[in-house]
This record gives sequence, structure tokens and C-alpha cells, in this order.
Amino acid sequence: MDGSNEAQATVGKLWEEHLAAAFPTALRGAEAAGIDMVMLDADIAGCVLTWQNTGGYLDADRQRILRSRLSDLDRVLPLLVETNEIHYSQRLRLLAVLTSEHGPAPTN
Repeated sequence: MDGSNEAQATVGKLWEEHLAAAFPTALRGAEAAGIDMVMLDADIAGCVLTWQNTGGYLDADRQRILRSRLSDLDRVLPLLVETNEIHYSQRLRLLAVLTSEHGPAPTN
């Protein structure tokens, strides 16, 4: 299995776990470091879903969004205290990292 297929398999497994996990109750409607946690989750999830649907590529705009939201998540993670919040956010971060490692979709 090459690196791209391996990344897709890993993201697929993590994505299934993420979809099965409940969004932490304490983060609903919460802001950490001025960042809306629901929107942070939704933005990253949207990029991950697009990455999966395009065979492992993101356009330049989604790459930018993902990098920005990954930076936001890195600011938020140290502020989380509940185990379920930390685990949920760490998995979300790993999904963001894995999908951001691929460049923009090739142009024809």
C-alpha cells in the first residue's frame, strides 16, 4: 500500500470513529480562545469529507481553511480539561493533519 492509500485508509478509520463519537456536550455553544468550537469542528469535518470524496485532494481554498483551523485547534487543545473533549479534539486534529498533508487538487 503506498503512502496515499495508507493515508486514505487511516483517515477512513478515524473518520468512522469521529462520526460515531458524540460532540462533547460542554463544547456545544462554547468558545475557547475566542474560537467557536462547533464551527471549528464543522469546518475541519467539511474539509475531511471533501478530501475523502475527491480521492485525497483539496483545492487551495480548502487547504487554506484547513491550515487556519488546524492553527485554531492547536490554540484550543491546551485549554481543554475533560478527557472526552481532549480525545475528540485530538482525533479531529489528526484528521486535519493527515488531510492537510496533500496538496491542492491537480489542474487539468
